[in-house]
Amino acid sequence: MTTPETALPSPVPRPVPRADEAPNPRGLLQRVILPRPGDPMRVRALYIDERTGVRLATVPPAPGVAVERPVHLSGTLVSPRRLRATSRTSARVPEQSEVSFGAYFNAFAAGYWRRWSRLTEVHLRLDVEGSGRIDVYRSKADGSHIFVHGEVLHGPRRHQVDIPLDLRPFEDGGWYWFDITTDDHELVLHSGGWYAAEESSGRAAVVVGMPTFNRPADCVATLTAIAEDPLVLAAVTRVIIADQGTQKVRDQEGFAQVAAVLGDKLQVIEQPNLGGSGGYARVMYEALGGTDCEQILFMDDDILLEPDSILRAVAFSRYARSPILVGGQMLSLQARSQLSTMGEVVDRRAFLWRDAPRTEPHHDLADLPLRVTRWMHRRVDVDYNAWWMCLIPRQVAEDVGLPLPLFIKWDDAEYGLRARARGYRTATVPGIAIWHMSFIEKDDSSDWQAYFHYRNRLVAAALHGPDDPSALIRDLLKRTLRHLLLMEYSAVALQRKALRDFLAGPEQLFAKLPVVLGEIRAERAEYDDGRPLDSATEVPLAELDELASQLVTPPPVGKVAIARNLLRALVHNLRAPDPAHRTRPQRNVSWNDAQWFVLSRLDSATVSTPDGRGVTFRRRDPKLFRSLLFDSVVLCRDVMKSWPELRRRYQDALPELTSREAWKQVFES
Repeated sequence: MTTPETALPSPVPRPVPRADEAPNPRGLLQRVILPRPGDPMRVRALYIDERTGVRLATVPPAPGVAVERPVHLSGTLVSPRRLRATSRTSARVPEQSEVSFGAYFNAFAAGYWRRWSRLTEVHLRLDVEGSGRIDVYRSKADGSHIFVHGEVLHGPRRHQVDIPLDLRPFEDGGWYWFDITTDDHELVLHSGGWYAAEESSGRAAVVVGMPTFNRPADCVATLTAIAEDPLVLAAVTRVIIADQGTQKVRDQEGFAQVAAVLGDKLQVIEQPNLGGSGGYARVMYEALGGTDCEQILFMDDDILLEPDSILRAVAFSRYARSPILVGGQMLSLQARSQLSTMGEVVDRRAFLWRDAPRTEPHHDLADLPLRVTRWMHRRVDVDYNAWWMCLIPRQVAEDVGLPLPLFIKWDDAEYGLRARARGYRTATVPGIAIWHMSFIEKDDSSDWQAYFHYRNRLVAAALHGPDDPSALIRDLLKRTLRHLLLMEYSAVALQRKALRDFLAGPEQLFAKLPVVLGEIRAERAEYDDGRPLDSATEVPLAELDELASQLVTPPPVGKVAIARNLLRALVHNLRAPDPAHRTRPQRNVSWNDAQWFVLSRLDSATVSTPDGRGVTFRRRDPKLFRSLLFDSVVLCRDVMKSWPELRRRYQDALPELTSREAWKQVFES
């Protein structure tokens, strides 16, 4: 049952903005921002490019055609001096220095504004004091650089620089940025930003919404980041927290203080754990029914927020040519200079999400900054944006509806595809980003979340996928066999449950929402790989530990070798295991080395978990292997046979599954 909103302390006076931070400056698209004082040195590369190894050289891409391209020359310094940030928006550039703002958070992604906004021109405005030079550059979609404008500043007085810049040359991509160079005197940057010459339509009135489950400290940190920035606070109509955990946000240290600053803008709702989709649905439900907001911004609870990203997402939405979902990119929380993903698409045949074409995941901008990373200059188009940060205009939410009751996984991808089908596109915009745990550190396709990966993928495919599901079914069966060879029997059992629940139809989605997690955990606990141990020391020492030098198993290369190894693995898995291996593992295997061609040759093994916090003791079971494989084949056959009817049923049920009325019954039950 939904509990009342938490009682908040009486509001206290909010911080007064400084003169250079007056709320809602006219036409602001993107502020110049600097690193936080406590940020690691490598994070500095996201804001300014002091890489001395960046030089322009002529590299002919084809005979007779010379194009300026950045070349990375490591080990040399442009200047021994560094820019010194005096606040998040101001800095001092020492004499005889050179610094480029052609970095991730301060360059202007002109190609995205050219494609999706109604603007044809943007202004670079800088409030600077002292002597120096401002040079503006742009890039083309192929990453080549072009000098645009230079301005020399004389004397110790204050200068208001305003440089109009044309957006029309950026059809396929490209960026604008500026460099500052000083000679004998320092130059002070008081503030700066990229501005539109015209005022936008609509208001900056965003509801920021976060579902949270037992992450109160992270949640309070995000609230504090919003409350501390006057411009962000002025644009926020309400912050809605859907608290679904047992460790309440209201009990977290620091909550009372930030709640006092946010005042009546903060709304905390405590409800049972309905997963991410249930939390985001509650945010949208409350935003549409209880506020006059123009935008709804979804964010995860376990992020590190760059507050300016909120302003940029709102500005992009307000200047858009037509209503558009604005996505933020994901930077790695573990290695904060890494851009984890530039954008994502859905393969319409096999119906899997993947990185957008011509992008590279986990790109480290401290090693290869924006100016020398050629593929980042081409505009990347996407199908959806994950809900670690995604802005949805009110008009879109009212037309498209609320999220599907999927608990977790595929709710964001399905919503993006649903919006696209109604004519609303999604733009994942560089420079709008949060930090989130990188997916390198986890593999949730084989733990308790495997159920949601499989069921919700099928639901989304039934709604937006192909008429012929052959490619999807083939991929499911490949994954089934891989799980079995890895002795991940619990993952196949959860896949089996997912297939059965999908075949049961859309009527069970709401009914399953509050109970499915308990069912999954109970079923997973029946299998060895579903009962993690704290350490491999909890079982006898593996018999091959002393022969580590002989344990390297090279992967099979080529179709013939792969087929031969696969056949041997299947034969081995049908044979009875050595009883001695039931109590003593043959090998201790790290998660990175736990490949099918390694584990499929063993009777048992301990395998570390992706986060390195435990192990699973996996034991081969031929009987279970056969029964789970048989069940999966039969269920996949049933899905193939019933696909046309299942598609009709799910598509007919979509309006009800995403309606405010249906979700209201869930929230009030």
